[in-house]
Amino acid sequence: MSWKASARHGVREAPGGFALVQELLNTRAAMSYAQDLLAATEDAQWWVTDTLTIWSHTSGLSAPTLLLSAADLRSLRRLRTAFEHVVLAGASPEPDSALPPADVQVSLVPDGTGWVRVVPTGRGVRWLASALWAEALSAQQAGMWPRLKLCNNAACRAAFFDTSRNNSGVWHDVSTCGNTANLRAFRERRRLLGQEHH
Repeated sequence: MSWKASARHGVREAPGGFALVQELLNTRAAMSYAQDLLAATEDAQWWVTDTLTIWSHTSGLSAPTLLLSAADLRSLRRLRTAFEHVVLAGASPEPDSALPPADVQVSLVPDGTGWVRVVPTGRGVRWLASALWAEALSAQQAGMWPRLKLCNNAACRAAFFDTSRNNSGVWHDVSTCGNTANLRAFRERRRLLGQEHH
């Protein structure tokens, strides 16, 4: 099973249910090859239905059927922006105290082995927000959160799971976004050197 929004970018997917957060981030339009999946109700409905089926299969939890309205799309876009800010805040050396609270409810449910699971609650998009924040919390507790990154190419911003040994990845794809940036920097250095010689 492949998470659809992330598959458009060819990125390495975050493990388990944590991929739900990455999937939301990857609904954003990127360059010329990926439209915004939360711009139109039909595309968003297709995305959310497919994504929750995969999440349910991956997490072992049941997911409700969500029927999206135009107001739900606005809520989902705001939620996506909130997660972008949280991911970027985690990558920044300067703490940003201006992040708003998540304002969602979850249930804490012990499973048969004695582990407590954070289980989403609520209805509609509120349930989805609950699932996303629950996955973020679980990823942070497992030490995986810092590996979810947004591509350094501002025109791209694809969310990718960094599997480099020292967690130093900055491009979702070095051959596209990385080479473009490196070529731009090389040309700028050459231009500046050319000016110095005149």
